[in-house]
Amino acid sequence: MFLYFTGNNPYGPKRTLSNFFPPIAAVISQILLRRYYADGPGLGRSVGVGVATSFIAAAVAGAGLYLFARMAGPELIAQHLAEAKSILAAAKAMYLKEANGQQQYDATLRNLATNPQGLAQDEFSKKLLLGIMLSIPGGVFLRK
Repeated sequence: MFLYFTGNNPYGPKRTLSNFFPPIAAVISQILLRRYYADGPGLGRSVGVGVATSFIAAAVAGAGLYLFARMAGPELIAQHLAEAKSILAAAKAMYLKEANGQQQYDATLRNLATNPQGLAQDEFSKKLLLGIMLSIPGGVFLRK
């Protein structure tokens, strides 16, 4: 919503800056769990709390983006698609320099989210993946 109210594309590349909030929330929850248990929560609890926090944060973010996309209307999504396609067209030369570059370019173009469900699914999966990837080492480090 911050990007929308500041005149930026709320579905664009700047949105990826918010991907670090679920891992930060997971590590904070693991720190709070460690403070709760005097002798350490153990590996299972620490990783479990981090994964659960990441899941909840990703679900809230995905649901929030879905509701925003539904309320903002399809015009904003169409504007985002036009911007994303122009960015891909500008980067096509870089794709074609690599092996299987045309297939990668076509797959990237085909996988652009075109509806609120696709945007929300993309938001949820990216935040969940990053949250789990960083909550596991955080849980290992904060187990004692």
